[in-house]
Amino acid sequence: MKKFLLPALAATLLLAATAVAAPLDAFKGMKGTLDIAGGTAHIPVMKEAAKRIMTANPDIRITVAGGGSGVGVQQVGEGLVQIGNTGRPLKDKEIEKFGLKTFPFAIDGVALVVNPANNVSDITAQQAADIYNGKITNWKELGGTDAPITLYTREDGSGTREVFVERALNKGSIVQSANVVNSNGAMKTAVAQDKQSIGYVGIGHVDKNVKALVFDKMVPSQENASNGTYKVTRLLFMNTKGAPEGITKAFIDYIYSPEGTEIIKKSGYIPTGRQ
Repeated sequence: MKKFLLPALAATLLLAATAVAAPLDAFKGMKGTLDIAGGTAHIPVMKEAAKRIMTANPDIRITVAGGGSGVGVQQVGEGLVQIGNTGRPLKDKEIEKFGLKTFPFAIDGVALVVNPANNVSDITAQQAADIYNGKITNWKELGGTDAPITLYTREDGSGTREVFVERALNKGSIVQSANVVNSNGAMKTAVAQDKQSIGYVGIGHVDKNVKALVFDKMVPSQENASNGTYKVTRLLFMNTKGAPEGITKAFIDYIYSPEGTEIIKKSGYIPTGRQ
């Protein structure tokens, strides 16, 4: 009986190993480069996927840069990169101008964040709007300490900023004196280093270095973003100029694979699956 069991067990293990390796098998025999730029919320997913692919096939070189959604659209449209990431849907004029194809792959929420030392834990939409339009300038007006609020925002063209303004500020204005940072990582660093600061980041970037505020009684978490109980949400997109081919197509397929889904989840986002 054991003689029959051992070959069967070996075959089962071989099939399991093949199934695990299958997503990366698509890159076998490929050579070349893939350049990615744009939305900074995407970077953890893109970098981890790139690392696994380049480990499996050293003949492939993948670069991942940020710059924001506007940069992603411009660079992919001008042929400077093969994938331009955005944290917002493409605009009709962008699709028409550059002939872009879009691939949503994850759901992300955008959360207001403060320094962990701040005793303010929740905020209303009206209070957030008043902070960002300059009407509220001191933490004591929110039940905090008597100290001026240091205001941080993202650059024009940022998908995170666009979603925040539309969903959290109800398309309200941001005062020109707000400090501008150019990535989710830079925002997190700025807020972590300033006890009187407030800013906003993709929920996937929230960690022990910043405190996410309860917003209009909604708790910012990816679970709540996924089930619809947290409303300040957006999709993350990969975009290509025309239909993707070669390494570009293989990379996008990999993001939608079971292994890519795992990377998306570990990066703090909710996979959408191929749509």
